[in-house]
Amino acid sequence: MDSGMAPANITASINTIPMLNGSNFKSWKENLKIVLGVMDLDLVDKSTSEQKREKERWEKSNRMCVMIMKKSIPEAFKGTMSETLTKAKDFLEHIEKSFVKNEKAEISILLTSLI
Repeated sequence: MDSGMAPANITASINTIPMLNGSNFKSWKENLKIVLGVMDLDLVDKSTSEQKREKERWEKSNRMCVMIMKKSIPEAFKGTMSETLTKAKDFLEHIEKSFVKNEKAEISILLTSLI
């Protein structure tokens, strides 16, 4: 994370991420990636040779990513998350799978109601 970023700016950036709900996954994910990028936090599942040399930085970045994602999802959804999801990329993929299923079900219901 950029050490020159003021705590107030960090908080303001995190607060721009909308609370995840059943209908805003795409917007939530886009905002999340923008905020993590601005904060210079990498969302990766494996470390490169360069990242291995900076393992401490990577681990901090990963922890921060997971904490920011957890802050922007409802408590009820947090209960369905496994404690083994410690990598930010895995955490995001788990959320994405859940919301893609919901989105497909909603589309099916809407199409059925049109018939």
